[in-house]
Amino acid sequence: MRNRLDPALAERLAATALDAIGREYPNHLSHWLDGDDDVGAPRELHPVFYGCLDWHSAVHNHWLVARLLKLFPDGGFSARGRRLLDERITPEAVAGEYAYLAAPGREGFERPYGWAWLLALDAELAPWREQRQALAPLVELIVSRIPHWLAAMPYPVRSGEHANTAFALGLMLDWSRATGNEALGETIISSAQRLYLSDRGATPAFEPSGQDFLSPMLAEADLMARLPDAAKFADWLADFLPAIPDNGDRWLDPARVPDSVDYKLAHLAGLNLSRAWMLRAIGTALPAGDPRRPALETAHAAHVEAGLAVALREDYGASHWLPTFAVYLLSGPTSPGQ
Repeated sequence: MRNRLDPALAERLAATALDAIGREYPNHLSHWLDGDDDVGAPRELHPVFYGCLDWHSAVHNHWLVARLLKLFPDGGFSARGRRLLDERITPEAVAGEYAYLAAPGREGFERPYGWAWLLALDAELAPWREQRQALAPLVELIVSRIPHWLAAMPYPVRSGEHANTAFALGLMLDWSRATGNEALGETIISSAQRLYLSDRGATPAFEPSGQDFLSPMLAEADLMARLPDAAKFADWLADFLPAIPDNGDRWLDPARVPDSVDYKLAHLAGLNLSRAWMLRAIGTALPAGDPRRPALETAHAAHVEAGLAVALREDYGASHWLPTFAVYLLSGPTSPGQ
């Protein structure tokens, strides 16, 4: 696969995402039941985000469609993509999603990974005013829950999967800046400082775990790179990740990706993609002459190559979500015009 997002690649990634969005089964529900009446088919429980195996993957595949429509408005997928946004993100359908999330016992539903991607989707929908207005109640509900969640959190979750705190905070901070929500941005920055500023001595020796799609150490550094004051970040990184070579030596080999038929092992196919964009962000946040940048750039290039080589695997364990990570890597956290 080419290491740039051109119209042909965008078409392939969009087609995979659109097919997954329309596919209701198989489906992995994370569903809180209070009684028999709570049982329902995915499309009944989640009128907008019922495809793509799970709720969060449906959300970030909608993000992918909106991002690619923005970058390639005349692409071969554009008519189908616009029709999807028009038909799925309606006030009536979002009201069903809101009712589900607002029900007692579901305060932590899809926290924090699904929350973060919903905010990313909201920011990406800027050109689609009707859809963004329709989604607004769900966005407001999630935003209202974030400060309470962070205030109650004594420790971050350092998982390499959906529960990872740092990854979600990074997307949430991007949203707060894109939308001008200074209050949430300040809450996230202060929480990141409280949770991570004193961290020292992380080692790559314990990564990856067998089903990671995120690197806990790089997700944390990626978040801290978003905070104000680049000089402080450079010093913090020296204490947090002292293993980064300052002589240009090779560092952090890509993960070995097994057969992606297994839904959990397929996570490793995304690990290389997420590592790639995090390595790029960390290196970019360092001063131009920082001696650690060459090692980070070399590691970034190796992970891009390894990640994109499997980004279009047809196994549904990978294809229902992996294109999102490929588009995020190749187009960046914030797209042009946002």
